[in-house]
Amino acid sequence: MSVKLILEFLVLIGALFVGARAGGVGLGLWGAVGLLVLVAVFGVPPGAIPGEVLLIVLTVIMAASAMEVAGGVDFLVHVAERIIRKNPKQVTIVAPLVTYGFTFASGTGHIVYPLLPVIYEVAHENGVRPERPMAIATIASQQAITASPVSAATAAMISMLAAHHLGLIQILVICVPSTLLAVIVAAIVQLRVGKELKDDPEYQRRLKAGELGSLPKDRTGCFEKGRQSQRVDFLQWCRAGRASRNLPGAADSSG
Repeated sequence: MSVKLILEFLVLIGALFVGARAGGVGLGLWGAVGLLVLVAVFGVPPGAIPGEVLLIVLTVIMAASAMEVAGGVDFLVHVAERIIRKNPKQVTIVAPLVTYGFTFASGTGHIVYPLLPVIYEVAHENGVRPERPMAIATIASQQAITASPVSAATAAMISMLAAHHLGLIQILVICVPSTLLAVIVAAIVQLRVGKELKDDPEYQRRLKAGELGSLPKDRTGCFEKGRQSQRVDFLQWCRAGRASRNLPGAADSSG
């Protein structure tokens, strides 16, 4: 391995590291900086613009956007909420499987955001630590994107692997069982994260002191409230969930 190759690798890792810390648009900007250094300093020839890949990704994104505008995502959220509420005691297992399945069907991970308040509420009402189902449900949604046949990620993989004679079927045969098995195993592991709320002295102290607040009694679900209310609801539930995540039991279990 030559010194030049090692330096190029360090530039690549450095750009990804700084971009990840910047987040958002910063990730793309620092990726461009790393590419500029590789081309201008190390003389790496730039590749051709992946026009075919971009067109496939654009088509998938437009289809997902049309479904969202038509109310398809709202309908899926409504159905997913009903499934989660029908199995409240097993929310740590059911919630990630629901988010996985519906992300797999819709091709977008945005479906998980309005479901997080529902997952928190169901878990809290049944004495389950909310961070258990919420954490794995979010991860399950992202895992499903790589396995969904209608996601932009899968469309990109199809284009990149076409030269190796690998198509959609081969990709799904590998990605679907591996990601689904990973979600199930992670959900089972999450069952042992932290103490039960009824056995957590710090949670009980905060609850008796009124530091955690109370759940609203007139909550009617994400589907009926509309998008604007979903965003406000989600931020409120995040603030409430922060107290649960900071309990000593969660910290001990992660160590």
